[in-house]
Amino acid sequence: MKTSDVPEGQRRQWRADRALRPAMRSPGRPDPSRVVQRQFWRLIATGVTTAEASLAVGVSWPVGARWFRHAGGMPPISLAEPSGRYLTFEEREEIAILRAMSKGVREIARALGRDPGTISRELRRNAATRSGKQEYRATVAQWKAQQAAKRPKSAKLLGNDRLREYVQERLSGNVHRPDGTVAAGPQTPAWKGLNKPHRQDRRWATAWSPEQISHRLKADFPEDESMRISHEAIYQSLFIEGRGALKRELVACLRTGRALREPRSRSRNKPQGHVTADVVLRERPAEAADRAVPGHWEGDLIIGTARSAIGTLVERSSRSTLLVHLPRMEGWGEAPPVKNGPALGGYGAVAMNTALTVSMTKLPEQLRKTLTWDRGKELSGHAQFALETGTKVFFADPHSPWQRPTNENTNGLLRQYFPKGTDLSRWSAEDLEAVALAINNRPRKILGWKTPAEVFEEQLRSLQQPGVATTG
Repeated sequence: MKTSDVPEGQRRQWRADRALRPAMRSPGRPDPSRVVQRQFWRLIATGVTTAEASLAVGVSWPVGARWFRHAGGMPPISLAEPSGRYLTFEEREEIAILRAMSKGVREIARALGRDPGTISRELRRNAATRSGKQEYRATVAQWKAQQAAKRPKSAKLLGNDRLREYVQERLSGNVHRPDGTVAAGPQTPAWKGLNKPHRQDRRWATAWSPEQISHRLKADFPEDESMRISHEAIYQSLFIEGRGALKRELVACLRTGRALREPRSRSRNKPQGHVTADVVLRERPAEAADRAVPGHWEGDLIIGTARSAIGTLVERSSRSTLLVHLPRMEGWGEAPPVKNGPALGGYGAVAMNTALTVSMTKLPEQLRKTLTWDRGKELSGHAQFALETGTKVFFADPHSPWQRPTNENTNGLLRQYFPKGTDLSRWSAEDLEAVALAINNRPRKILGWKTPAEVFEEQLRSLQQPGVATTG
């Protein structure tokens, strides 16, 4: 049926409906409904991968990857459920089925519990019209409704040239020498849109952070309210494709160079085969947290140059420190390192287990209950270590040094003796013992100005008291 054959009254209504919205492009295959997209972004927020989230909501993983990349890793829609005033995709499917059964508008409205005017407008405005006549399809109707619901605001940086120039200058401006000349820096490759450029030169830029820019605006323009923007708006202009205000390649001027936002839950859920559900921090006994009971330790490595390291163990209650000697293994430096070959630097899994076992077995059994370590692969043989020493190993969450606070503080003290950028393999076990003795004999405010050695000695005596009483 040609459009000219449609009665004038109906054509006038079509024109009135089209006047309420901008021209729409041909949808091709309409996008999945917003219900599906909200479900996808909720799954992303829980930390699952893009491929897993795509599979769970029923879209192909390239589609999910495109959603994630174009949105810069940030949900482009509100994750809150819409109010009941809006028709859902399920209701539109029901309308399409009833319409195909030649049901009238009022009968459809009664079946859905909606006002007849709502159904009438839905059938007029969101029907497919490519065939020259109105034919209601749920997927096309959902796409049209989603397009009509969009009310994108123009980005603030796009409409304020002065503000945009200020932000770009502080973010990506040239680095100058004291005499005012430009320091060109290295020649850099073209930005390829990749996340976090590793092991390659990056353009030297002023590189203020978005937060620094946002707060500095208030100091530089105290009276001009138009020169205000939040750091979040700057990040969105950089990360979200299509904002148009700042070019995406300017993410290389950020300190991290990150081109996508990674959900915090995802960074915590990275697969690490040696950390199983029974050895994560939340499974650690409660008595280890309050420091009232001795025998719970925290451990880590301090790293030096040329893959040298020293193991550090700190008792949570007394703050007593043990330093673990990790000498080079036989064959170190004799041949170029082999990928996936044996770890000869001294802190591979086998060498680490051996050295830790020697250190821990010198202690009474009652003083080696648990050991909390970070996620390093050097302790991937923790099951064997626990079997040999009776010390249960637990692993802190990724990127959470505050979960091992005593160890982190002690490592800071030890850097006075073992600075970063020095070769730590040159020190013997006797040297490490001397440094540990010095650390353990420093009075601590947290211990009432007692030394860790004094408190540790009190713990040993308290453990020996029952034995002395029974033999007497």
